[in-house]
Amino acid sequence: MALRLFVPILAGATLRERLSACIGAVIGIALTGVISGLTMGKGPQVAMLVAPVGASAVLLFAVPSSPLAQPWSIIGGNTISALVGVTVARFVHDPVIASGLAVALAIAAMSFTRCLHPPGGAAALTGVIGGPAVAAAGFLFPFVPVALNSIVLVALGLIFHRLSRRNYPHVHQPAAAGHGTADPPPTTRVGFRPEDIDAALAALGETFDIDREDIERLLRQVELQAMVRSQRTLLSSDIMSRDVIAVPQTASVDEARKLLLDHNIRTLPVLDANGRLAGAVGLRELTQTTGTVNGVMAKAGTAAPDTPAMSLLPVLTDGRSHAVVIVDAERHILGLITQTDLLAAAARLQPPLKAVA
Repeated sequence: MALRLFVPILAGATLRERLSACIGAVIGIALTGVISGLTMGKGPQVAMLVAPVGASAVLLFAVPSSPLAQPWSIIGGNTISALVGVTVARFVHDPVIASGLAVALAIAAMSFTRCLHPPGGAAALTGVIGGPAVAAAGFLFPFVPVALNSIVLVALGLIFHRLSRRNYPHVHQPAAAGHGTADPPPTTRVGFRPEDIDAALAALGETFDIDREDIERLLRQVELQAMVRSQRTLLSSDIMSRDVIAVPQTASVDEARKLLLDHNIRTLPVLDANGRLAGAVGLRELTQTTGTVNGVMAKAGTAAPDTPAMSLLPVLTDGRSHAVVIVDAERHILGLITQTDLLAAAARLQPPLKAVA
């Protein structure tokens, strides 16, 4: 039981993510110190850093999806809190009272300006007990070096996360709306609703370090995984169509359009010169277009034959995709699963309805 105290508590944390955070912190803190030193005329050999920036780096690189680690949270939280600390130190001369008051007011200020950032408490405290250098800087301290450090760190974080292909600043990806109408996406019409999440959060009475929209996205993925687990014996190979109509990349748009209409299908896989899947076209791509399908094909949704069939539900209900192409490791087409195929399979898995007396 004692060993459980040392188990990481961050959900989804992997060794790769933690190593990436370490590398990001090394680069971010080092370059922030160098750039700030050059900006302030101290030279690259002098690291012009304030301690709260180290805590900001932990959030920025270790938990970039946290609301507390977003750009405004880091820049606004540190700067506003430091300004609060310097202001309190100017008017309250007892360091004990000033310290507590500065942190308390910093929390309030960050809350009202929507930039709550835990290192901001340290920035406020530094403004009070930072010593002669902070006192001499006065109201310049919140901006140089605190704001300067924060801006440089965020800029470096943006570059680092972009290169490592992370979503930062963290932006919630809404589910695709249905066909440009006001209807909600199919996947959100059943199950829990946003107001259920609000009611649950109110009932728990706690604050969680996760965005409300991310909670909804996580819960929907949990629902999907639970359904896949309960139906894990039904594989894509069990329900896929095997006689797949496809066209080569060199086929004309007119030829592809004719195949779609003649076979009454909505998705046509496109093959490259080696007979491998290159993309897909539908009537949407072929409308009022001339030339070959190579110039208009879209990316095809794919899956392996041993993929649980029900895990294809998000793709086939996104409002854009009408079929998933089943391929082998070399992208040779093995079959095709349409929305109708998945619906028919789901219907067979449901228990029969009881007759009403």
